[in-house]
Amino acid sequence: MVRPASFGFNLQTAASNTFQQNPVEAAESETQGLALQEFDGVAKALQRAGVEVLVVPDTALPAKPDAIFPNNWLSFHFDGTVTLYPMLAANRRWERREEVLEQVVREGGYRILRTFDLTHREAEGKFLEGTGSLVLDRPHRVAYASLSPRTDLDVLGEFAQLLDYELVTFEGRDSTNEPVYHTNVVMAIGTRFAVVCGEAIAQSTHRAAVFNKLRAAGHDIVDISLSQMLNFAGNVLELAPAAGGHVIALSTTAWRNFELPQRRILESHAEIIPVAIPTIERVGGGGVRCMLAEIHLPRRQ
Repeated sequence: MVRPASFGFNLQTAASNTFQQNPVEAAESETQGLALQEFDGVAKALQRAGVEVLVVPDTALPAKPDAIFPNNWLSFHFDGTVTLYPMLAANRRWERREEVLEQVVREGGYRILRTFDLTHREAEGKFLEGTGSLVLDRPHRVAYASLSPRTDLDVLGEFAQLLDYELVTFEGRDSTNEPVYHTNVVMAIGTRFAVVCGEAIAQSTHRAAVFNKLRAAGHDIVDISLSQMLNFAGNVLELAPAAGGHVIALSTTAWRNFELPQRRILESHAEIIPVAIPTIERVGGGGVRCMLAEIHLPRRQ
């Protein structure tokens, strides 16, 4: 997790992220202070649940309003691979900092064996924003992706070839028929469950393909509505505490919007860890899952 130094409304991302709302009535310092309180609340809740959390401080300059969402510029993999991603907004590219990786290795005791750098695609105007654009079923090596200005098919192909993933692509649309900015608000995949907004998948053939692929992998599916998706119900992440088992990290907004039968399905698979992040959701347009760059690297011996 990256503790923000300059959290705020990002004008450069607002055109493609309809979840963002400009807090015109709030001072920047007030927004930053509220975001810090919410950030610390997420980190502490996960730590209390037994999840190891590495917190890296953001740097004040240059100002990076979305630094709180590190999963968009890097991902970690079981074979020691780190992947760096091309991002649409120019001011988000400043978030890529070598010291973040250094702290993961130093404090977490992890090993990085190779780096795949896809950032050269920015010069072509083609983007793929990490595990925002990609929802990975890691054990089955399937990458789900909703195509949008931030998720380009050519870069998806390069990712799939480099990391040996099968691609399942579709067009995700919101209630105004605009492309959903990131796949990880449309769906989430845990060890034995999946949350997906079937209503958002524009073409029925693509919708059937996504659901069939998830069922074939043995996932218990929670199908959410567009309204639930807009309240971040699809933006959840399964994590593994050090003592074993699983937890599901999500916002209180997301949890309140699940219906009782849906809650029971999720509770049958993991302990639920809801945390209130209203400022981050409203101003940043991202949920709890967006704040977490999950680490799958091997440990140093």
